Amino acid sequence: MDVVLIIVAIALLILGFFGTFVPVLPGAPLAWFGLLAAFFSEYVKMHIVTLIICAVVAIVVSVVDNIFPVMMTKQSGGSKAGTWGSTIGLVIGLFTGPWGILLGPFCGAFVGELINDSSDKKKCFKAALGAFKGFLLGTGLKMMTVAGFIWVFIVCLMHGVQGMSV
Repeated sequence: MDVVLIIVAIALLILGFFGTFVPVLPGAPLAWFGLLAAFFSEYVKMHIVTLIICAVVAIVVSVVDNIFPVMMTKQSGGSKAGTWGSTIGLVIGLFTGPWGILLGPFCGAFVGELINDSSDKKKCFKAALGAFKGFLLGTGLKMMTVAGFIWVFIVCLMHGVQGMSV
C-alpha cells in the first residue's frame, strides 16, 4: 500500500505542476493532495504541521492567483472583458504550444478590451499588458509553490528512508 501511496503522490505532484499553467487544473491544491497521500505512507516522514502549513499556502496561492490578473488589469485601466479575454486566450494558447501559452493571455486580453471599447487601442494594449503581467505573476507564484511542495516531498521521502522526520 505504501508504494501505491508514493505513486499517487508523485502523480499528483506532477499533475499539480502542470496545473500551474493549465487553467482547468488547480495546481497547488493537486500538489497538496500529493503531499497528503505521501503523508500516509511509511516511506515518508512528514510532520502534520508541515502538511497544515502547505495546505494554508496552497489555499492562499489559489486565491491570490485569481486576484493578480484582475488587479493588474484594473491597475492598467482594463475591464473584466480584458480579464476574461486573457483567460480565453490562455485556453486557446494551450493548443498552440509554448508560444501560445505565453502570448495567448495577452492577445486574449487585447481582443477582450477591443470588444469592450475599441475607441482607444493604446488603452486596450496597456490593459492587455497588465492582464499578461498578472497572469505571469500568478503562474510564477503557483510554479514556485508547487516546486516547494515537490521539494518538501523529496526531503521528507529522503528523511523517511533514513528514519528521520521533517
